[in-house]
Amino acid sequence: MAAKRAVVLLSGGLDSATAAAMARQQGFEIHALTFRYGQRHERELEAAAKIAAFLGVASHRVVEFDLRSIGGSALTDNIEVPKSRNAEEIAHGIPITYVPARNTIFLSFGLALAERIGAEEIVFGANELDYSGYPDCRKEYIRAFEKMANLATQACVEGRSRIRINVPLIHMSKAAIVKQGLALGLDYSLTWSCYDPLPDGRACRLCDSCQLRLKGFSAAGITDPIAYAS
Repeated sequence: MAAKRAVVLLSGGLDSATAAAMARQQGFEIHALTFRYGQRHERELEAAAKIAAFLGVASHRVVEFDLRSIGGSALTDNIEVPKSRNAEEIAHGIPITYVPARNTIFLSFGLALAERIGAEEIVFGANELDYSGYPDCRKEYIRAFEKMANLATQACVEGRSRIRINVPLIHMSKAAIVKQGLALGLDYSLTWSCYDPLPDGRACRLCDSCQLRLKGFSAAGITDPIAYAS
């Protein structure tokens, strides 16, 4: 019996890599989807390719489009990435690193690929606990997109498919995510999280993404294997 197929949104970060490893452990045939959208931290695409190879995915596509033409985010515009924010600041409000409608765009590409290859599962490493307050990482958003997805494609309307947006990390702490990935044999040295890497290739340590990642590894009692600015 052939394995069920899953489209996995693979950014190259810690969360998406862990979600991909979990899907593999559950027996899915992984079809990874990565995006080059004009992001400041394009280094994550190298990480995505390494993770895809490490996990032995069935396919890995990189979709290119340019959200710099829209801008409005520190990741796609000439806006400084916030640094050294404290935990309370990170936990409240929507930061300038939010990219307008990005996850809706990503999931839409994922939906198109799922229909094309006959997958009923789209795996998305969204998280509601240790995250930066992005509105398109909330469970109510995920369920609303899933409802829309099942109204939007030929395969669903004809009754040949039922799309599920699988968010296995949605209620996990960053420490729990790290522990889960390590239990599955994931090599976190292949992943990348920093929004504003140094010219020498090290992670900045001070952006929200670096801080949340470091907090997760510290809480898990594990040393983060990537190189950071001192």
